[in-house]
Amino acid sequence: MTTDLAEAREWLETWTDVSGVEGIVVKPQTSRYVTGYRGAWTKVRHRDTTEAIIGAVTGTLTRPQLLILGRHDPDGRLRAVGRTVPLRTEAARLVAEHLTAADPGHPWEGVTFAATWGSRDVLDVRLVRPDLVAEISADRGGVWRHPLRFRRLRVDMGVQDVPPFGQGPAAAAG
Repeated sequence: MTTDLAEAREWLETWTDVSGVEGIVVKPQTSRYVTGYRGAWTKVRHRDTTEAIIGAVTGTLTRPQLLILGRHDPDGRLRAVGRTVPLRTEAARLVAEHLTAADPGHPWEGVTFAATWGSRDVLDVRLVRPDLVAEISADRGGVWRHPLRFRRLRVDMGVQDVPPFGQGPAAAAG
């Protein structure tokens, strides 16, 4: 516990690198833990920026809502690594300008995607040609359990430039 902002920032930077800690909790000193109630408690996560391949979207090709992202594994298979939070209008417009419907034989044909972590609800997705790279902001750590944040399209990169599945600055696995 600390009341020193500089010390809390130092913890966030160093502990997440060493121990896999996702973040720190900020709360009033007098606040007690109550099961199932968050109240004034806030979790501050450390996030990294990295790239992933756009393999599917929710919504339509002209107005994508979420991006379903992947990376290639050592055998060259496109493996899903996460999904974004809903895209802002301008980001959705930009992404839509570059999306192309998937060709037959897309690696995710017949695959279903859970609406949320551990959910049995399934997302309604549109498969797209997996040739676009997105820069994303992701929780630090080995598993992207939380939705990713779309930062920008990386039209300057090819899918071969994306870190492989399980590697990279915010390596996804699982």
